[in-house]
Amino acid sequence: MLGFARTDNEALVSCLGDPQRTVAAYHALLRRGADALDAIRTGLSHADPAVREGCCRLLDHLVDLDSMDLLITMADDPDARVRIAAFHALACDRCKGDTCAPGADRVLAPALRHLATDPDPHVRTMAAELVGKFVHTDPHALAALQAAHDGDPNPTVRKKAGWYAPGGPIHNRTRPR
Repeated sequence: MLGFARTDNEALVSCLGDPQRTVAAYHALLRRGADALDAIRTGLSHADPAVREGCCRLLDHLVDLDSMDLLITMADDPDARVRIAAFHALACDRCKGDTCAPGADRVLAPALRHLATDPDPHVRTMAAELVGKFVHTDPHALAALQAAHDGDPNPTVRKKAGWYAPGGPIHNRTRPR
């Protein structure tokens, strides 16, 4: 069916690290939904960063309350691609059905830390997106976005932070009425 010798969830999760099989494995796991969650959660500790990244991307769509703490932990993964996928999964409401996004008490501290200090500009960009969700309710988020907008060495990070900082298009669109 999928061209795999084994098609159990654990085998499919391992295939996320194989460039020839990752797309098919990703879609098969996504179709399996909640039935694949245990294997996907286990995949977050896989030795191959491509597997961990794929599991974070899957949890972006399949996340449940039991997976939130694991995703938050992945924001500190040693591989930048995994951190990017974790921050996207934590920030993106569009991909999730009716699962509530984690609150500032759980995700803002790691997002602020990575926005200020992560060596990878793509990670800082995704951290800015997560911090931006709290710009209207937390003064630390506001200060961090303004600092990144004014002083980050990367123009993309400055631009993204500016979208969420006062006067930026996302800040204006999400401002409470």
